[in-house]
Amino acid sequence: MLVDNHGRKINYLRLAVTDRCNLRCFYCMPEDGLNWLSRTELMSYEEMLRATTLLVKMGIEKIRITGGEPFVRKDIMKLLTTLSQLNGLKELSITTNGVLTAPHVAEMKALGIRSVNLSLDTLDANRFFAITRRDEFADVMTTLDELLKHDFEVKINAVVMDGRNTQDIIPIVELTKDLPVSVRFIEEMPFNGDEDSYRGVVWDHVRILDEITDHYPQIQKLVDPAYSTAYNYQIPGHKGSVGIIAAYSRTFCGTCNRIRITPQGTLKNCLYDDGVLNIKDLMRSGASDGEIEKYLLNAFNHRSVDGWEAERLRVEKTGVHESMATIGG
Repeated sequence: MLVDNHGRKINYLRLAVTDRCNLRCFYCMPEDGLNWLSRTELMSYEEMLRATTLLVKMGIEKIRITGGEPFVRKDIMKLLTTLSQLNGLKELSITTNGVLTAPHVAEMKALGIRSVNLSLDTLDANRFFAITRRDEFADVMTTLDELLKHDFEVKINAVVMDGRNTQDIIPIVELTKDLPVSVRFIEEMPFNGDEDSYRGVVWDHVRILDEITDHYPQIQKLVDPAYSTAYNYQIPGHKGSVGIIAAYSRTFCGTCNRIRITPQGTLKNCLYDDGVLNIKDLMRSGASDGEIEKYLLNAFNHRSVDGWEAERLRVEKTGVHESMATIGG
């Protein structure tokens, strides 16, 4: 079992397989995209498999594949197939924007993948285009239908943005009436790839809950699962549930069980740190698995107590305005 210097269990890896994305959501990246990593800068699938195999042996039990958008990377299903066979891995899941996902749903189910997080910030096609700068709403909704048809555990992630989609909060909540989905509203964060445009969170978790409660005063608090990043609720009579993630307020750091590996192989102990170790570089320098394990254990023994400390430690060096696509969701 992996335990950090604050006594927190580490058993969850978010592995970003690419920085590239087929959408241009304004809260994630500039309209003209990013300076994409070259092929040699990215971890190869072989390097990802080596790193994940080692981490699973050390105590990682759950891996979530993120991006960028995972399905824009060539042969992603081959990687998912290999990861699904890792001895000791209890859960493999995916976060996707849904644009390219629908054709792969049946195969994902066959691999034993049960949970998919679908990014969907609005149920209005025009607002979808305004937010993402791409006309892909119909394909995302097709993916949602396919996931439900194949009985996936579906979590719909919606970033709440002042002046952009707050009118969608209640319509998205209403999805839970007839669909067995968890809709999760996420505070907007500063990871938009533009150091000048983020002005802080306007709709925090308290305000989001107030908006929902005004329409559904009967909403009930659920018991949050261990390590949950969301405050979870249910409206009586609804099939699904509602979650609110205080991603900017960072109220869940005390039970954080997750680490991240970016597309270029950088280990992040926290969403808000600037990386603590480059696993890809260690591999390419000839380090053995035993040597890499020692580096990893040392990194885990120096985790920040929370996201605020992680931000303070990096802010003078790089700030916190990188794109979420380069971090790994």
